[in-house]
Amino acid sequence: MLGKPTLTGLANIRAMTNNDVPSVSAIELQVTPHPWRANQFIDSVLKHQCIVLTLETEVIGYAIYTIVAGEAEILNIAIHQAYQGKGFGRQLLDYLMDVVSENAERFYLEVRVSNEAAIHLYQEVGFVEICLRRNYYKTSAGLEDAIVMAKDLQFGL
Repeated sequence: MLGKPTLTGLANIRAMTNNDVPSVSAIELQVTPHPWRANQFIDSVLKHQCIVLTLETEVIGYAIYTIVAGEAEILNIAIHQAYQGKGFGRQLLDYLMDVVSENAERFYLEVRVSNEAAIHLYQEVGFVEICLRRNYYKTSAGLEDAIVMAKDLQFGL
């Protein structure tokens, strides 16, 4: 289901293992106001498709996704702060769309309304807003809405 590892530019994409969890957790703590705990990543390695983006031996990004009944969903995706804005998020997302399109017709994700950079990236690759989930994400300041986005992989919506 993961497909073969690829080397695009300098970054490599491969399956996540439990050995990657400390690095993935560290990135999660950097970029997320209400981060997943390490045990959630360990559980995901067992239950979902999980990949990491590496530069040499350093994990700089990750994605956790699932495919059920022809629909795929990104459960968690992030790029290390030091590598954001350099095309690595796009590389990871392009890889995901290629892999997912083999087994799904539609791809979903949720994104914080305040995450303008991610929203812009998702729109660039063809995701469209389908609804708003009120008070979906926890933050230090309270709750934040999520935009639910989708991309029709078969028809290029």
